[in-house]
Amino acid sequence: MINRDDMLELTRRMTPARASIDRIAGAYFDEEGYVDGTFNTHFLKLSASERAKNLELARTVLISKTNEQLREYRIPEEKRKPGSIWQLFDGIRETGLKDDAFPDLFYELLGEKYQPGCPYACFLFHGRYDVPVKGTDKAWQEGSEEVYEYLICVVSPLEGEYEPGVPESGFLYPAFKDRSTAGEYINLYEKDAGHSESVWQKLLK
Repeated sequence: MINRDDMLELTRRMTPARASIDRIAGAYFDEEGYVDGTFNTHFLKLSASERAKNLELARTVLISKTNEQLREYRIPEEKRKPGSIWQLFDGIRETGLKDDAFPDLFYELLGEKYQPGCPYACFLFHGRYDVPVKGTDKAWQEGSEEVYEYLICVVSPLEGEYEPGVPESGFLYPAFKDRSTAGEYINLYEKDAGHSESVWQKLLK
């Protein structure tokens, strides 16, 4: 189960002034799942309005209804074999989104599995959050317990040329559980919970 307080803690770092996101990459797909274009840039190189707009996309995953729209999924150890999608996610995260080869491979897999019949976008966000120490009285203290390094992904229909709408699917990887990195979990987001054509049902088989 996802603890709502964990998601709220991350959400507090999703403002232009406090964002823990350092890089953003993405791809635009046509209705048949073919990539129409990609980008990859340092988050702070975006204009203030672009940063705010993209943060809203990332926030959608974190502020969604926990354990309804956003659910915890335990990754079976046997699925973490070489060449698995989990190894790919780890590669994207560990290179900080700076190596285009990893996200490009993910876009290819996504396009193969997901053709919703309309153009869509997939955005990836990489961030590092210094998890502050919390005392037994739940008061914040000086210092950091660990650095939580994460990926947020959103998949959105395009409302205009290269303009993503409200995300319909997404994920937070690895999960943030008990204020710490939970590498054996991923949090999966679906706007319409229980949708039979879930992106992740197709991709994570």
